[in-house]
Amino acid sequence: MKVMRTPDAAFLKITDFPFAPHYRKIADSLDGTELRIHYIDEGPRAAPVVLMMHGEPSWCYLYRHMIGPVVDAGFRVVAPDLVGFGKSDKPARRSDYTYARHVGWMRQWIEAVNLTGITLVCQDWGSLVGLRMLTEMSDRFEAVVLSNGGLPEGGSPPKLFAPWRAFAKWSPFFPIGGIVNAGTKRALSAAEIAAYDAPFPNSTYKAGARAFPSLVPFEQNSAIPDQKRAWQVLERWEKPFLCCFGDAELTFHDGEHCFIGRVPGTAGQPHRTLKGGHFIQEDDPQGFVRAILQVAKK
Repeated sequence: MKVMRTPDAAFLKITDFPFAPHYRKIADSLDGTELRIHYIDEGPRAAPVVLMMHGEPSWCYLYRHMIGPVVDAGFRVVAPDLVGFGKSDKPARRSDYTYARHVGWMRQWIEAVNLTGITLVCQDWGSLVGLRMLTEMSDRFEAVVLSNGGLPEGGSPPKLFAPWRAFAKWSPFFPIGGIVNAGTKRALSAAEIAAYDAPFPNSTYKAGARAFPSLVPFEQNSAIPDQKRAWQVLERWEKPFLCCFGDAELTFHDGEHCFIGRVPGTAGQPHRTLKGGHFIQEDDPQGFVRAILQVAKK
């Protein structure tokens, strides 16, 4: 597997992300290729862990407004970049990316960093990967805060998903920063858009970002049996599970109803609606932080 790494120089102009980088190497279980995963690790190492998982096509920069307040509340915040995104290594071919591989890569990373007592904070593909990790190593997790994400197990995709999947697969232009900007209610600044573009100096780095929409397990996707097994675990999950979706969310509109009532841990939780679009971390970071602090335990 050929692997690419975004040069550090690509990130030098980002001025609103004052967090030290950390790296951990893992080995792909299929061919042994070494992959370097980047992550932010802020706050006391002995404090309870809040794991912030980003989605498509962003990176942990998405959580920059939330990391500090959660650390200030007494937690350790860990925010990785998925393989193919941010400062993590990027396999070069779209065929290198599978759902199962992503779950396996991040499982290895959690074990290598040895995270326990985790409150999972997730959105978009952060939930598809994060919730699968939870169901496969549930003893490491204590709570979930989910926004604008899901765990599809087949069926028809939302109306807006098919055009998005086709665009990611076929469009000659795939402007990452512009895509993130289109998924927010507020307009991002030119510098913020550039920060989302930074991990992808040219189109050859975008294989993962283009592949992800086709991996979502709608219709007759090969990942569906794994998803159904994951749901069997979630249907017995009694630890806190809080949903806080955006009021202008379109991709996972009403997605919280897939979880509330079906996951036992959703009972009695202060579910709420946040103010913003798909990338709620940009629109309502304060509301998202308040939701986290209501379920994360010190």
